[in-house]
Amino acid sequence: MPQRLVTVPFALVTFATLFYFTALGTLLPTLPRHIEEDFGGGGFAIGLSVGVFSVGAAVLRPWAGRLGDRKGRRILVVGGCLIVAVSVATYGLAHSIPVLVALRILTGVGEAAVFVGAATAVQDLAPSHRRGEAASYFSVALYAGLALGPTIGERVARAHGYRAVWFCSAGLALLAALLGLGTPVGETSDRAPETILNRAALRPGVVLFLGLVPFTGFSAFLAIYGDQVGIHDVGPVFATYAGAVLLIRLFGARLPDRLGWRIASAVALGSATLAGLLFAAWASVIGVYVATVALSVGQSLLFPALFSAVVNDAPDEERSHAVGTFSVFFDLSGGVAAPMLGVVVSLWNERGAFFVAALVSASGFLALRSLRSNRPTAVETAAG
Repeated sequence: MPQRLVTVPFALVTFATLFYFTALGTLLPTLPRHIEEDFGGGGFAIGLSVGVFSVGAAVLRPWAGRLGDRKGRRILVVGGCLIVAVSVATYGLAHSIPVLVALRILTGVGEAAVFVGAATAVQDLAPSHRRGEAASYFSVALYAGLALGPTIGERVARAHGYRAVWFCSAGLALLAALLGLGTPVGETSDRAPETILNRAALRPGVVLFLGLVPFTGFSAFLAIYGDQVGIHDVGPVFATYAGAVLLIRLFGARLPDRLGWRIASAVALGSATLAGLLFAAWASVIGVYVATVALSVGQSLLFPALFSAVVNDAPDEERSHAVGTFSVFFDLSGGVAAPMLGVVVSLWNERGAFFVAALVSASGFLALRSLRSNRPTAVETAAG
């Protein structure tokens, strides 16, 4: 394995990730408002429509992982981007929430393929002792897209309406597919895995799921909650979140490797829990921004720490399978948590949902304690 991390293929995969998540980012503030304004939907309808995207992705992740191990990563990135582009472009044809939900499921199918393919390709290209760093840089593109996308989406919506947002998002996904043609095929194998879900990824995935619930509430309900506290354009809030994550990931890219996955995960869970409590208790413009920064600290560490641990445990020929299983829990945090928090919003309010999200995140400490500590650290891997 070459020691150089940033190569041309690495850059192509990373830029494909950037444009893909910019496409998804345009939907974060616009889709909830579209559901509320055009369909008269409340908290549950918003949570369902936002979260069902993750259900479609979660169901397909393991199969996408198996396809990536057998046919390579490129087919996942390119094919997934094309599915997302087509499905999002047809959002304007949905004249009821059930139809929109069906299209969101299809978008989730594409997401399952793109994420598994791109994330695995990045790990294929990384030296074994720099996988946490590679995951950090990969997620820089992810969060840069989530920083740019909401602002683009809101400006396009105000100038041209929601249908223009859907076409803008689809165009960005097509550009990601074009860049995705440079994705390496990677290690492939015809040997089928013994189980649908990779066992090494299950327990870290549970920790990931619990720690992501505050972010799920943030992404699903910030646009509505922002109106209540005087923030009528939430694009800058999403940009603050993503920008803070970018700074931490860029200047602290090696933190997950240096701290070790267990310590980094504990810090992440604590920050995510604090963020949920701040959203619930401090209902003001300043409170939203402070909570957003706290959330960014947690999310900047949680995924790279647990992801590198999973990849280090998985054999090369099962890497896509492990990534697919691990990312199922990323989807479940949206597919399960978003409707759950939507029910809390309907029965209580957005602040109550953030409080519940904080409690769920705090329970991640119990799940973290159940994980064995036999995973190699970056130092041990490099020495070996």
